[in-house]
Amino acid sequence: MSRATVTLKTRDGQTEASVFRPDSGKGPWPAVLVYQDGRGIRPALFELGERIAQGGYLVLLPDLFYRGGPYKAPDAEAFSRDPEFRKQWQQKYMATATKANVRSDTEAFLAFLAAEPDVRSLSIGTTGYCMGGGLSLAAAGHFPDRVIAAASYHGGNLATDDPDSPHLLAPQIRARVYVAGAIEDASFPDQQKQRLTDALQQAGVQHTVETYEGAKHGWVPSDSAVYNKAASERHYQTLLALFDATLTSAPPKS
Repeated sequence: MSRATVTLKTRDGQTEASVFRPDSGKGPWPAVLVYQDGRGIRPALFELGERIAQGGYLVLLPDLFYRGGPYKAPDAEAFSRDPEFRKQWQQKYMATATKANVRSDTEAFLAFLAAEPDVRSLSIGTTGYCMGGGLSLAAAGHFPDRVIAAASYHGGNLATDDPDSPHLLAPQIRARVYVAGAIEDASFPDQQKQRLTDALQQAGVQHTVETYEGAKHGWVPSDSAVYNKAASERHYQTLLALFDATLTSAPPKS
């Protein structure tokens, strides 16, 4: 699998991003933008980018924590059992990836994909994990002319009372949406699932919102403390099905 690193200039500085291309065939390919989870960029996310690329997509995985400075992604067990470390990590890194900041960053990500010769269409897909789930849906709302498929896996806080809650963007979304929630997930309980479903339905968004039984919050990455192989494989199946149904038929760049 081909993985390259690029440096992208943003409003607030610059960030490193990984680009994955399929091993077979020649480009250009449809593009997918991946929004990371809260533990940051690490080999397990490279594995994820590679798997999506194997489906026939050019994948962009940018580092959203660049404002906090260089870091090494923490071990899953340490992250889960040390509340003080987790608090410090959230304050130094996760807190910098606000919805407003990432919206600005996404402009740079979309500009890169638009200029990339190996990207076939201006229309792209997005997917996100944990904190990235809401960012993926928000991208569909903020950039409806570019994002035509948006997915969230074990995403949290997708339909809250906050004024920037992702579900409030439903009227602007034109993408097909797929959301998979975890069981017993305090960050995305049944009440939020229903609120999100209602918002998407009322806005006329083509969508699926479901719960993966037996899968806990954080089940997708292979290095997660709650990694669930069967549910993770289902994630790849549903994600690629979403992209195959939308991105492969998107009009090419003129």
